[in-house]
Formats: sequence, C-alpha cells, structure tokens
Amino acid sequence: MPQGTIQRLVADRGFGFISSDSGDIFFHHSVVQDTTFEALTEGQSVEYESETGNKGPRATSVKPA
Repeated sequence: MPQGTIQRLVADRGFGFISSDSGDIFFHHSVVQDTTFEALTEGQSVEYESETGNKGPRATSVKPA
C-alpha cells in the first residue's frame, strides 16, 4: 500500500489532499478507515489506495501509517 503525507485538510468541507511521490491525491472523509477524519492532522503519514477519477487521482482508502 503506498504511503504519503497529509498535505492539506479542509475540515469544514470534509476533504483533503495527500502528498506522494506521484503528486497530490484528493481524498474525501468517507474513505478514512481505522480513525475519524477529525483525528487526522496535516503532516501525518498515511497509507492509501488510489484510482483515477474524473478530475485526477483520488484515494479510495486512507489509513494512518
């Protein structure tokens, strides 16, 4: 499972971005596993799975590393 770092969280809108070797990846609060979206912090290491969406790469599963 690839790893990255949470680059930005937009808590009031329920999404964020993960910084990885392949670029920035969007994630929605609904794909967070093993914790809550509110417990995530910018700079935190995470593991994720991704797919290509209509607007580019997006995470389908996000877990704290």
